[in-house]
Amino acid sequence: MDQRIAQIERNTLETQIKVTINLDGTGKSAFDTGVPFLEHMLDQIARHGLIDMEVVAKGDLEIDAHHTVEDVGITLGQAFAKAVGDKKGLVRYGHAYIPLDEALSRVVVDFSGRPGLVYGVNFPRSTIGSFDVDLFREFFQGFVNHAGVTLHIDNLKGTNAHHIAETLFKAMGRALRMAVAIDPRMVGMMPSTKGSL
Repeated sequence: MDQRIAQIERNTLETQIKVTINLDGTGKSAFDTGVPFLEHMLDQIARHGLIDMEVVAKGDLEIDAHHTVEDVGITLGQAFAKAVGDKKGLVRYGHAYIPLDEALSRVVVDFSGRPGLVYGVNFPRSTIGSFDVDLFREFFQGFVNHAGVTLHIDNLKGTNAHHIAETLFKAMGRALRMAVAIDPRMVGMMPSTKGSL
């Protein structure tokens, strides 16, 4: 099997970002974004998705973290789109329910080629430390638009904002791990009755 590795660089007037992923990794990660809570969440995707991931981002943090978080989502999405290649043999669908103490979230992903985000998450407060929880949606929207996936994210229970956030990203990692796996019975075949994704 070819290595499913992708490296994407994205440079704008607001951010300069470099993302490297290996879909068949062991969950190793390295981050330098200037946004520690984002790095903590990306580590959940890497670790629970068994996806090696490096993210380096320099953004206009003197304004706020919005552009950096959104653009990391965009660039990570581009990396996934490149790494899955033609999608032949791909399981395609993935889902996960993840608890953390009182919090429980569900993530379902489809490498459909059609960007779509359904986001059912209400945080009990507006920030976690200095991190604005509105930025999670921006991250996931950027990822969806550029990975070409349909993504349903729902927080089912939870009262602690940090716990809720962790369940989202752990479930994202697990769902991605399932979806990007290669089904040995589907090698060389497109996982769609249309014949293309």
